[in-house]
Amino acid sequence: MRRVELHTIVFFLLLALFTLSASPVYAELSFKIEGVEQDKLKNNIRVHLKSLKISQKALSDPFWQDEVAQTVATAVEPFGYYNSQTVLGSIDDDEVILQISLDTPLHIANVTREIIGAGRNDENFRKVFNSFALKAGDTLQQPVYERFKSDMFNYALSHGYFDFHWQATRLDLVREEREANILLIAQSGPQYKFGNIKLKGDTRAKDIIERLRPFAPGEPYSSAKLTDFNRQLNQAGYFSRVIARPVVSQAEDLQVPIEITLTHKSRDNFNVGLGAATDTGPRLRLKWQRPWINDHGHSASAELFISAPEQSLTAEYLVPIGDIKNDYLKYEAGYQFLDYSNTNTESETLSLSVHRVVQDDDSPWQSDYSVTYLREQYTVEDSPSQTTQLVLPGYAIQYLVKDDTLNITHGTYFRAGIQAGQEGFGSDIDIYKAVMESRLIRSSGKHRFMVRAEAGAIETNNFTEVPASLRFYAGGDQSVRGFGYRDIAPEGTIFNPATGESEAAGAKYLAAVGLEYAYQVADNWRIAAFTDIGTATNEFEEDPAYGIGPGVHWLSPIGPVRLYIARGYSDYENTWRFHFMLGPEL
Repeated sequence: MRRVELHTIVFFLLLALFTLSASPVYAELSFKIEGVEQDKLKNNIRVHLKSLKISQKALSDPFWQDEVAQTVATAVEPFGYYNSQTVLGSIDDDEVILQISLDTPLHIANVTREIIGAGRNDENFRKVFNSFALKAGDTLQQPVYERFKSDMFNYALSHGYFDFHWQATRLDLVREEREANILLIAQSGPQYKFGNIKLKGDTRAKDIIERLRPFAPGEPYSSAKLTDFNRQLNQAGYFSRVIARPVVSQAEDLQVPIEITLTHKSRDNFNVGLGAATDTGPRLRLKWQRPWINDHGHSASAELFISAPEQSLTAEYLVPIGDIKNDYLKYEAGYQFLDYSNTNTESETLSLSVHRVVQDDDSPWQSDYSVTYLREQYTVEDSPSQTTQLVLPGYAIQYLVKDDTLNITHGTYFRAGIQAGQEGFGSDIDIYKAVMESRLIRSSGKHRFMVRAEAGAIETNNFTEVPASLRFYAGGDQSVRGFGYRDIAPEGTIFNPATGESEAAGAKYLAAVGLEYAYQVADNWRIAAFTDIGTATNEFEEDPAYGIGPGVHWLSPIGPVRLYIARGYSDYENTWRFHFMLGPEL
């Protein structure tokens, strides 16, 4: 028994060794193609040759030489070359020279095309059908022929010709005459139209959905409009999941119902945000949102922000007007407390505002018309507190484009706004305020550039009563690095009796520019260098402050973390500061 088992084992070992020794070892061959000039032909030949599992030794066999020649012929035939010949040349260091003679390509002798059905009277349908690129006298390009058939089918379906089919298609090759004949007969069938909307599940969103719909019942079907409808539904902010699709099987009188399946967002949504920056230290942001108040699409939200120098509570109520997503009224109420020890300023602000926000669909531009009621009580050290009341009509325009939410490599941001108040019309003083800020980010390979600019001006008949929250300051993470937050402002604005010195309490004018260069040294790391220059002033008599320094960026999963060492220079002090920021720049 043991002898039989031993013989069996020896037999299978010898069989395995024989199989391994008999298996050919394929070295990857490189083919040098001669006689073919067109890159698309060369590329197609190489793609086909890669499918051959062949060793260098086997190429001496006529069978494999024929296989190579046939593979090349198959690769060039779609481009009209049906009489090619291939000869294997020398083999040197695993490179095989192929001498290819393409001969005369097939030319198109006749193209016969016809539309049967409603598409015959549809100007756009005819235009697409007549765009077939091949005509009599052209070299046969079979990929063009096949692609046209596929594209025409897709066009028909996307424009409501759901019964479209090719009644006849034929490509006749006459190799002896070097000719090809093409026949294309399309049966378009009728063009279907949009029907009514059918909701599956909760129907309370019916009015909102009807307002978002970009088509009317009876309008010719268009997949582009249906795609736009789906996009608007998903961006409306009311649904966690929604999809609209045509149900062709339920069409009546050529009208296709649009079935919408949706899931509403939770009644209440909560969000907690943590962050940190040199200017504010640790900060906490709590946000509550109720996306659905009533059948008209009203929504509400509130936000609490807490940091060492600033605490605020803001509530918003949104009322859609025309376009739900891009045209709405926003009622806003807010309370803010500021305590900036470096400027010896405290302020309490109560604000009520109404905004009309308008943005064209798919446009990066947004307009904001507003009226704001502002009541602010502010104190500078031991000086008597002041209270100012203002009613400020305003207008702002904003532009925002960026290629990513967190790691931005290409982006543009611009915002400009103006507010005005008139004494005797709800305001204690005459005041006009204009602001502008912009940021530009561009990248090339591992190089990244960011330019930042901001400017502002206040015109008033009594600057001492301008609330602290409306005045201008410079300095800090987002302004002139090398200085503390709001450190740069004119002296002499407020006299502090506790210290006997003048304290900065905000300025009439603001101007600041920053330039930063960063270089990516690893997958998630960049080194940076920057220079900032700017001032907040009343007269533009003093020299601006400026800061320079190096930095490092870590591209974390929650957004870029940026750390800078900055040296600040000004007429009154030279400083060193660390600046830490978390989050994207736009």
